[in-house]
Amino acid sequence: LESVVAQAIREDLGSGDLTASLIDPSAHAQAHVVVREQAILCGMAWFDEVFRQIEPATSIEWLCAEGQTIDENQIVCIIRGPAISLLSAERTALNFLQSLSGTATTTRQYVDVAAAYGVRILDTRKTIPGLRTAQKYAVKVGGGTNHRFGLFDGVLVKENHQYTDTSVRSMMNALKSRQTGAILIEVEIENIDELEAAIASGANRVMLDNFTVEDMVVAVRQTNQRVELEASGNIDLDNLACIARTGVDYVSIGGLTKNLRAIDFSMRFERNAENQA
Repeated sequence: LESVVAQAIREDLGSGDLTASLIDPSAHAQAHVVVREQAILCGMAWFDEVFRQIEPATSIEWLCAEGQTIDENQIVCIIRGPAISLLSAERTALNFLQSLSGTATTTRQYVDVAAAYGVRILDTRKTIPGLRTAQKYAVKVGGGTNHRFGLFDGVLVKENHQYTDTSVRSMMNALKSRQTGAILIEVEIENIDELEAAIASGANRVMLDNFTVEDMVVAVRQTNQRVELEASGNIDLDNLACIARTGVDYVSIGGLTKNLRAIDFSMRFERNAENQA
């Protein structure tokens, strides 16, 4: 978190805030952050860290909790500190808050639909470079479940792995010879004819990639709970319910972190607030 915030500050602040430097350095200010639409609040730690790194003396009073549903025009926090610091930190802090709240809010929409069918919503590795930890955290705040974090904490044999001369079975045999512990072992398939081989490989989850709803129903029936099933590919809020009711265990949605729609937050200085030292 600290390094990600530091990088974000560097790319915005650079050698210094030219505009804010024109302000009286002794001036103190109070501002509040307001949300312009209903959302799930997420990213408070990143927001706080921006102000901490720019000016540790800044105080932030949160009026809402992480993961809370916030309403249009609701004030979420009050910030007090040197005016220059508030101005310099404003955009970077809001960028984290609006982006992570956007991911959490979108995730909650998917989770609410899938919950009726006992299906869990998964994220993917389709994240903004450098922000994977933050985005996967936001998915959890929104009620989703994290898939593997990266290439190091789970095995997922996809179609491109199978274009090599190494078969799925030989890859699984190689895996068994290692001390891997309790990690995810998943095989991706593209048609129903590949299902039995995937189950027989020793995987504990099979990904149904771009399956039709009809083929998902067949896969659920044929699998008969021998392994977990994950539906993936071209799934959105319009078709989620149809897919969830097939009986799959998970639905993975790349759009949770890839197709980011930020939430509208604004920071407003309070002109009549007392200048506090």
